[in-house]
Amino acid sequence: MVVKKPRIVIIGAGMAGLTAANKLYTATASKDLFELCVVEGGSRIGGRINTSEFGGDRIEMGATWIHGIGGSPIHKIAQEIHSLRSDQPWECMDGNTDEAITIAEGGFHLHPSIVDPITKLFNNLMEYSQGKLNEATAKGELESYHKLAALAAKVASNRSGNNNLSIGSFLRQGLETYQISKEQEEVKGCGEWSRKLLEEGIFGMHENNQRTYTSADDLLTLDYSAESEYRMFPGEEITIAKGYLSIIESLASVLPPGLIQLGRKVTRIEWQLDERKGVENGCCSSKPVKLHFCDGSVMSADHVIVTVSLGVLKSAIRDDSGMFCPPLPSSKTEAISRLGFGVVNKLFMQLSPKHGGGKHEYQHEHVNEDSDKGFPFLQMVFHSPQSETRHKKIPWWMRRTATLFPIYNNSSVLLSWFVGEEALALESLKDEEIINGVSSTVSCFLQHSQWQKGSSSHRLCNGNANSEERSQENEVKFSKVLKSKWGTDPLFLGSYSYVAVGSSGDDLDAMAEPLPKDSSCQPCASSPLQILFAGEATHRTHYSTTHGAYFSGLREANRLLQHYHCVGIYNN
Repeated sequence: MVVKKPRIVIIGAGMAGLTAANKLYTATASKDLFELCVVEGGSRIGGRINTSEFGGDRIEMGATWIHGIGGSPIHKIAQEIHSLRSDQPWECMDGNTDEAITIAEGGFHLHPSIVDPITKLFNNLMEYSQGKLNEATAKGELESYHKLAALAAKVASNRSGNNNLSIGSFLRQGLETYQISKEQEEVKGCGEWSRKLLEEGIFGMHENNQRTYTSADDLLTLDYSAESEYRMFPGEEITIAKGYLSIIESLASVLPPGLIQLGRKVTRIEWQLDERKGVENGCCSSKPVKLHFCDGSVMSADHVIVTVSLGVLKSAIRDDSGMFCPPLPSSKTEAISRLGFGVVNKLFMQLSPKHGGGKHEYQHEHVNEDSDKGFPFLQMVFHSPQSETRHKKIPWWMRRTATLFPIYNNSSVLLSWFVGEEALALESLKDEEIINGVSSTVSCFLQHSQWQKGSSSHRLCNGNANSEERSQENEVKFSKVLKSKWGTDPLFLGSYSYVAVGSSGDDLDAMAEPLPKDSSCQPCASSPLQILFAGEATHRTHYSTTHGAYFSGLREANRLLQHYHCVGIYNN
């Protein structure tokens, strides 16, 4: 009797899907035990990895960083395929925050003596929430930060209830506790900015950076307890010179032509909830899963690995689209609903010819003649959107953007990050609206002649309140822009996941549970493992990252390999 090979279909050709395909194919290719297929709804591979070009530079529209090189599988692959060096300029981010200048709205340059204490406070509060700053490690100066953070956590927890404490409420309580404990001189020369408002603005700038790291639109929705479960690899965070797509292409390169099918969007997944349907006359019945595609075609499978984003899954259960038939169990849908999934977009801007390329003409108006630096790494401290003193020309969607900087030193291509409501607004704006809005914002901040770090002034704040004429004179212009649109792309509907208040790491584990579970080593017991789930939102400690997606793809491939090893079809 001829035994039909099990067919495994992977939905999605991103990091998780291609890692699973790579593992399944390379582990069994010599034995030819599986029919393997990857179906991708879009016209390219990579998913939320999308390397592109802008202004002659290689850029990343999606995933950008290797988050820690110590032990990272992504870094290991990048080393093996020699992707960490390139002759073409790339988004290497070498103009880092060590060289940043911090300017308050209105063009007021803030001295490190006012910026650094708030930066240190914010970083130590985050380290406390992540479990890195504890009694054992808090020695010397850190001991006072540990006590402050512990008090802030206690007060914030009592206010919100132990099970509903957010990172946002903890951070704000930390700032309040700090300000109560410190008596410091008032600032001069900062127009309407008081010391307290400046500290709150600097703190808010760091909160906005944290929003881009987590994808949470509001840190009040980011769960405090889960923060200590999140794991980072040690070592520096770097970008990939030859592009993140080189990692994807390496994973796909071992797969035979035709195994990856592009333009195949799945609209419905039918699976068998009733165990008895998987058995006929004591033997396995026909393949238990049926995939329906947007072109009307149908494909049957024994196992399907679903790697679509959490945003797509949220949309499916919210709209009751019938993507899964029968519907997913409540344990799965409740986890999908509770977890957070945000939108993070990148905006690339090309400085106009007057300002762009190498040593910008713009630079000569603002930098000492002996400086060889171009546009600075700019940290922006905004007034509150409700403040009467805010500059009306700055659009609302710019006000929670923390930074603007060249993608490498002296590049004429600048980058800024947008999150949540502002990120979605950016997607619908016309290029001209974006150019005008960013130009007005930057001109408001870079109004004065001494903006570079290392200014000879020792004042806490340098500025000139009568700068409207100067602002118009030095207006920064951009010739073109390029933005990502992850929020409205129907294949993603967002960027990456976070643990929201009301959810927990248990929900990430629930996301990873297959349907039905593999409860037996009998090959025909119940057609187990019909639907498996992979992707960054299914990893408890590395969610939101490409390496989390990589690990999840390996996990599900190994789950199937172990299953067939157990039932005797596959044996190493």
